[in-house]
Amino acid sequence: MVKETKFYDLLGVKPNATETELKKAYRKLALKYHPDKNPEDPEKFKLMSQAYESLSDPKKRKIYDEGGEQALKEGGAGGGSHNPMDIFDMFFGTHSRTHERRCKDVIHQLGVSLEEMYNGSVRKLALKKNVVCDKCEGRGGKKGAVETCGTCKGSRIQVHLSPIGPGMVQQIRTACGDCQGQGEKISAKDRCKQCQGKKIIKNSKILEVHIDKGMKDGQKITFSGEGDQEPGLEPGDMIIVLEEKPNKLFKRKGTDLIINKKIDLVEALCGFKHIIKTLDDRELVITSHAGDVIKHDDVKVVRNEGMPIYRSPFEKGRLIIHFEVDFPESGQIPLDALPKLEAVLPERPECIVSDDMEEVNLINYEPKQRGRYENAYEEDGDEFHGRGGGGVQCQTQ
Repeated sequence: MVKETKFYDLLGVKPNATETELKKAYRKLALKYHPDKNPEDPEKFKLMSQAYESLSDPKKRKIYDEGGEQALKEGGAGGGSHNPMDIFDMFFGTHSRTHERRCKDVIHQLGVSLEEMYNGSVRKLALKKNVVCDKCEGRGGKKGAVETCGTCKGSRIQVHLSPIGPGMVQQIRTACGDCQGQGEKISAKDRCKQCQGKKIIKNSKILEVHIDKGMKDGQKITFSGEGDQEPGLEPGDMIIVLEEKPNKLFKRKGTDLIINKKIDLVEALCGFKHIIKTLDDRELVITSHAGDVIKHDDVKVVRNEGMPIYRSPFEKGRLIIHFEVDFPESGQIPLDALPKLEAVLPERPECIVSDDMEEVNLINYEPKQRGRYENAYEEDGDEFHGRGGGGVQCQTQ
């Protein structure tokens, strides 16, 4: 029998748990309650880490089982008093920067033209960020003038209890009003004149952003340690996210470039030569030889004239050309020329009309034109309903 089960309960195991079961329980909970994933309740991670540190050491576990947490403290074992982050790092074998206390990353979107992504470019950005005040070295005032806030005891937060029903209260955590969530107080006369006691100031930073050939929309360029700063924290990163601007002629799809090309009917039938200006100002001559008919919506490809491959800039994707055939307008071809045109085109199929067939006229389609009786019906899904059940009623005057 053990004197108390608090540490076992924190890890969710029984008092007779094996070393393997303790490790398994700690691994699961440490990943779940790590401050990076659960910043609102860091105390949970701390208590759980202390419990594992005590129970994973056979000597400490024996003292705890016999006398509880108080026996650990009195016996000099400390009751798991080490830094919980150190325990996490030792268990997982990592000292990754993500486990350090650091500022949040600053994300900035940068609009980039397709030409810049095709040719490569260097852009200079003047960005503002928070830096530690150099005049007071991040203290906020004179040495020794900083005092711990008496209201929040340095925790930076205040907890208020609000009744929500009979015998029920809600716990509300807010930033401390006395210290504005700083955890410290500095008298007005002792505050730093440069940062006004805020410990940080705004500073402009010019970054050179190298846009390599073949980069794409949404790609990130990271400047490590160039983000905001705060006293006692590792600086965050500055992350530039590329945002591709639309191009008037070309549309990008992966490593391919797509362009729409409109040609006349005579060019579709008899051949043509056209010039396409590339994104690096070269001129490509595309040719369709006589006899090679281009149909409406046909697609042709020019290899190795698409987007450069990222980090392999001498290789390129495809240039995809989508053809639109522009047919003549009605009446544009003289009637006396039609027999000559018909003589060289493939024969049209003959249509045999019998006496019992009805001939109708074709008119141009107008989407906004409504049928004569269309307003008499109301459309509901796939069914049409009149006013009386499912039938159609006549309207009388």
